Amino acid sequence: MEKITYKITDKNGIHARPAGLIVQAAKQFSSSVTLTCKDKHADCKKLFQLMQAGVKSGDEIIITADGEDAAQAVSEIERTMQKAGL
Repeated sequence: MEKITYKITDKNGIHARPAGLIVQAAKQFSSSVTLTCKDKHADCKKLFQLMQAGVKSGDEIIITADGEDAAQAVSEIERTMQKAGL
């Protein structure tokens, strides 16, 4: 299992466009990838779950991946979030 902590800086939090990018990145990997924010959990391969997590600017999230390619998955999602300006 691999995990990272990431602070959201985008003034709109995780909205449709970056959520879609996160889903695309997560689907490249066989590992399960989960976002946790406060008491909410979302499967990073499911757009509606990410949107329902309600991640706002300033929130600290934890991305956790479990599986064969967990390290690569976490790294790619972090890179995707940075590139999206989150």
